[in-house]
Amino acid sequence: MSRRRAAVLGSPIEHSLSPVLHRAAYQELGLDDWSYDRFEVDEAALPAFIAELGPEWAGLSLTMPLKRAVIPLLDGISETAASVEAVNTVVLTEDGRRIGDNTDIPGLVSALRERGVEKVPAAAVLGAGATASSALAALSRICSGEVTAYVRSEARAAEMRQWGERLGVPVRTADWADAARAFEAPLVIATTPAGTTDALAESVPEAPGTLFDVLYDPWPTPLAAAWTRRGGNLLGGLDLLVHQAVLQVEQMTGRPGPLAAMRAAGEAALHH
Repeated sequence: MSRRRAAVLGSPIEHSLSPVLHRAAYQELGLDDWSYDRFEVDEAALPAFIAELGPEWAGLSLTMPLKRAVIPLLDGISETAASVEAVNTVVLTEDGRRIGDNTDIPGLVSALRERGVEKVPAAAVLGAGATASSALAALSRICSGEVTAYVRSEARAAEMRQWGERLGVPVRTADWADAARAFEAPLVIATTPAGTTDALAESVPEAPGTLFDVLYDPWPTPLAAAWTRRGGNLLGGLDLLVHQAVLQVEQMTGRPGPLAAMRAAGEAALHH
């Protein structure tokens, strides 16, 4: 079989762990003729990059700021990607079509399932960016009640309520000043940039529920460390990264992504 290629695109891209995870998968699966690279590509450069992809290309992983910019360049996108208007996976089919998907959403769900979180009666989301909309989409599959989103501005609050309506999730918004109240929920998903939740670490209650903090560097965050000390169930950004990458490998290669090998490679790279 001829050589096959895949890559991750974004800007900035040098810190992406995707090459580590995908290469570990190829090695485990015996796909010696597959390669996975990273390319610094911004929105302006994306159309030309996609237009020049040859038949050896199997797929792309996309990070910021390309998850929305890619949509007009594709032949179709999945319902999951359409639900949040964000594509993190492009599969190039044998007949030359470019199909977009979003593996962050099912990746969140399967990471939680792996830790025993199948269904929750309520949840809280910290933040209101692109990851927060993916979190709401994941919660639409596992949360039977209300989601409270803690945000910094009324504009962000309105955005989260709109996403909730669109995704079929009842969303209540609350001011960031009250963010410590999020910890009363059985599941908390923190989607904010590094440093944003540090001041909340001292507010973690005894015996908290599950925290999914989507950061992986630096790790653990002060909030994550406090959560573990209090005996809570903790997931981090590496859990999300690995689970969404497992699904990407499956879509691009047609083979099940080897979760254990990919996680081990990711952990080794982070602790390097």
